[in-house]
Amino acid sequence: MRIDDMVESATGPSRQSRRERGGTWSALLSFPASLDFVQLLSLMFLLGVGLVFIRSTGEQVGTEASLGFFAKQLRWIGGGAVLWLLAASVDYRKIQYRVLSVLFYLAMLALLVLVLFIGVKINGARSWIYLKPIGMSLQPSEFSKLSVVLLLSAMFSTPMFNVNRLACLLLGATAVALPFGLIMLEPDFGSGVILIPVFVGIVFCAGLKWRYILLATAAVALIGGGLVLNEVAGYRPLLKPYQINRIKVFLNPELDLMGSGYNSYQARLAVGSGGMTGKGIGEGTQNSLGFLPQTVSNNDFIFSVIAEEAGFVGCFLIILAYLALFYSVVRTALATSDPFGRYIAIGIGCIVFPHCFINIGMCIGVTPVTGVPLPFISYGGSFVLMGMLAFGILQSVYRHRR
Repeated sequence: MRIDDMVESATGPSRQSRRERGGTWSALLSFPASLDFVQLLSLMFLLGVGLVFIRSTGEQVGTEASLGFFAKQLRWIGGGAVLWLLAASVDYRKIQYRVLSVLFYLAMLALLVLVLFIGVKINGARSWIYLKPIGMSLQPSEFSKLSVVLLLSAMFSTPMFNVNRLACLLLGATAVALPFGLIMLEPDFGSGVILIPVFVGIVFCAGLKWRYILLATAAVALIGGGLVLNEVAGYRPLLKPYQINRIKVFLNPELDLMGSGYNSYQARLAVGSGGMTGKGIGEGTQNSLGFLPQTVSNNDFIFSVIAEEAGFVGCFLIILAYLALFYSVVRTALATSDPFGRYIAIGIGCIVFPHCFINIGMCIGVTPVTGVPLPFISYGGSFVLMGMLAFGILQSVYRHRR
């Protein structure tokens, strides 16, 4: 028996053990003080708003269904909170995130291939894998967004990896193109297109030279202009008739009010009828009477329900919360001296804020309907789990920024 053990058994804990316990308690007490409360409070507000209006949208199909949607979202938020806490509590620099990012990316590629064969088909897209033991459908395309962010951040923060070398840039583009192609095979254009701003944002912040940016912009403009002229001229058009019809309906939903333009038209009516303060939670006629179907009112078009029931004031507060979240992302990216952490922050921002722009744009008629959820508000578990995990990692970057 060691002397320290004999002394501790006779006189109580030794100084060293007391110091270790004191260090543990000190770490636990210092954890809340090191958090980015702008991010935390913004997330809590948005998740709370989502629960309120998911409960409201469920009323049109009965109280039992309403409580079911509410209970499922609450469980997903609980699971997301656990992921957030685990990710935020560890030092992202001390765990092998670069190794994990590769493994996570490969796992997501495997799931994206698997979903093409065993996935559940909903609204024409085979995008979900049903997990029978937990009674939940998982959407691999949502988690693939975070896997791309982590992999690109690991690649471009490696000292030997130069973004201005063509081979390195093509390798990064390939890392995006693989999941993008698999997602488009589902097909899920809304999820796939989010990978583009992720790549552009990280590459830009990695220091891509302006001449390459200008050349790429000019090339995209020329290719896009050529495609438009090709479609207008009718010479071997690339777009199928139904795709052309979707563009026409986007520009004018009244062309097909009983078909593809119905939801968009009803969403605009809901937004316009809310006024300054709205009709009251649960009192929106477009929502409660089912003109805006429940199949879309609690996810893709939940912002329209908020606009109708909470009015301009409610929408303004939500946009303000997203701006606060955006501020926390940018502040973290600027505050950290670690390129890996900086690219993670930029990549997460490039996931969330295109979602906000596209979803809100769908509801007011300025972007096409693509099935992109409103972050942390729309009903659905995959994005909530992925988003909470992503912001937990971001919180870890903020906590260890110095």
